[in-house]
Amino acid sequence: MMEQTDDEFFHDFRQELLAGAETDGSFQLSAFMEAIANDLVETGFTEGFELCHFRAQRGMRVDGYWFNDEGVLDLFIADFDSRIELASLTRTEVAAAFKRVANFFEASANRGLAGELEVTSPEYGLARQIADRKDAIRQVNLILFSERTLSEKIQALPETEVAGVPTSHQIWDVSRLHRQRSSRSHKEPLDLDFELMFGKGIACLPAHLGTDAYQSYLMVMPGDVLATLYERFGARLLEQNVRTFLQARGNVNQGIRATILNEPGMFFAYNNGVTATAHSVETAMTGSGLAIMKIVDLQIVNGGQTTASLFHTRKRDKADLSKIFVQLKLSVIDSLQSETVVPRISEYANTQNRVNAADFFSNHPFHVRMEAFSRRIWAPVQKGAPRETRWFYERARGQYADAQSKLTPAEQRRFKAEHPKAQMFTKTDLAKFENVWDDHPRWVNLGSQKNFARYAARIGGEWGKSSDAFNEFYFKRAVARGIIFRATERVVSAQSWYNGGYRANIVAYTLAVLGDITRRRGESIDYLGIWNSQKIDQVLECAIAAVSEIVNDDIIRPPQGISNVSEWCKREACWTRIQARADTIARQLSRDFYERLVPQDDQVMIGKTAKQVQKIDNGIEAQRKVLIVPSEEWTVIHDMLLEKGLLTPKEDGVLRVAMQIPAKMPTEKQSLVLLDILEKGRLEGIVRKNI
Repeated sequence: MMEQTDDEFFHDFRQELLAGAETDGSFQLSAFMEAIANDLVETGFTEGFELCHFRAQRGMRVDGYWFNDEGVLDLFIADFDSRIELASLTRTEVAAAFKRVANFFEASANRGLAGELEVTSPEYGLARQIADRKDAIRQVNLILFSERTLSEKIQALPETEVAGVPTSHQIWDVSRLHRQRSSRSHKEPLDLDFELMFGKGIACLPAHLGTDAYQSYLMVMPGDVLATLYERFGARLLEQNVRTFLQARGNVNQGIRATILNEPGMFFAYNNGVTATAHSVETAMTGSGLAIMKIVDLQIVNGGQTTASLFHTRKRDKADLSKIFVQLKLSVIDSLQSETVVPRISEYANTQNRVNAADFFSNHPFHVRMEAFSRRIWAPVQKGAPRETRWFYERARGQYADAQSKLTPAEQRRFKAEHPKAQMFTKTDLAKFENVWDDHPRWVNLGSQKNFARYAARIGGEWGKSSDAFNEFYFKRAVARGIIFRATERVVSAQSWYNGGYRANIVAYTLAVLGDITRRRGESIDYLGIWNSQKIDQVLECAIAAVSEIVNDDIIRPPQGISNVSEWCKREACWTRIQARADTIARQLSRDFYERLVPQDDQVMIGKTAKQVQKIDNGIEAQRKVLIVPSEEWTVIHDMLLEKGLLTPKEDGVLRVAMQIPAKMPTEKQSLVLLDILEKGRLEGIVRKNI
């Protein structure tokens, strides 16, 4: 298939926006901002995104923001006018847009803008927060989202200061978004020039032979260099799974901090170092030996906490990092192999962590199983619909686009008809759909990455106890929850009282309240009914409208001392206060709403039945995998593991059955044991990877 042009991408993107705005009832401008912001959150360019549309006559504008935990404020501004054709954006227009958003920051920080704004509006909360946090903000990133394409390549916009705060400028136009989405890794590569940034390269030792398929280097990285890279690029330095892991564990490891402050000279000895990958490197011979001068597409796959701790300890404790050096192992992987090899390096490098790092990886069996369900299970066909459809679960970034990349135009149309874009959901979407109902609404308000980290840790624990609980019923219930979630976004947007702000917070707490009310009654929303109809009915829609108004009324009145509604929504006290009103809210719901609920026991029974079916499915799948392996192979595995003294009597007996296939057939239970033996054989290097 030929590469898409920017023009073709623009038209596809525009259709995607129109469909998205229609599905969730948002304005096209909001849909535009959130579409690009979601891409940037997924790739670590920004940690999160809150909508906040504000324009003033005095040359001020802002369309979104995010405060991270490290003193960085991202302020977003849109260049969007629902254009039908791709147009060009000039340098003068870029400068004017940045001036408007800089004016907003300056007026908020220094001129008391909040005092002129409506107290319940999102712009008041943002302006107030800027004023309150002014001394703690160390960096402002002004980010322009444009539906046009830059008329000339602006290589780099100079760093400036706004209201005395260092300020960077970033432009995401259609061409840049297209490049990111169509790159193999679905992210913009991070290219570093050490000579330009630090005046010299980084000393290294090659750790590969000339004939090796890939290059590897051992580097001794000065602590200051690593801290500066993190200060400049933040989470973009970290591979996605490592970012998620860091979200769950926290940024600063106290042991690392203590070493930096008290025994800097011993840091190299005590610390495990950092593992990273790159697409390519440039080296040069210097007076002191070989040095790496440039790295293309650097990603840290292990050592995220070390990197973040160096930066934070330098910033918060004013630590001197001049005596600190970090061992860095760099593997150079070309982009063709990177999709399979980088996650594997990341996973193996992180297995030493006490927390089960595999919970965060897209190839964790939970995500693989959800993906398998989504490719196999057809959604019930709706009245008047021309065909059945599926809900496409994207466990790894870009799968939806990749699935279409090698198809002909006719095959693409068929794929989109069977998997409509509105029925695609990602790992972070799934985490939102689930956590709002499972008594964790505050997590959802922390932003998609932090919420996913909490969800992944929870699912990892539950999977360990009983993987059979994640079955067809779980998948259908998750989709039904997704249908309700997206319908709630649409319902809230359509309400007369809705002023365009805090929708994500209102949606999360509205559904959490409905879940709380039904749970207290020992009842549940009829998820299978919603799965079967693929939509919510009028009764549930009315209940959502009623609850969302009360929730909105509650959250826009934070207690004394808290000025920002979004920040209030992230606190446990916010959920506790809303929960205290649950009985009052419950009395306002119609009899029809309660009549449509189903007993919790029924859901438990359905879940139990689905668990048993999953158990059988697991056994059948295990049998299928075992029968693929020839009996001679089982004999080799048996003899070699026995020789190494690695077989228990039970494993020895089960292997003797497998050695007689097809005269004797292992049971489903025995097949599960044989799969564990295969894994043991792989770890010992006596089983081929492709078995």
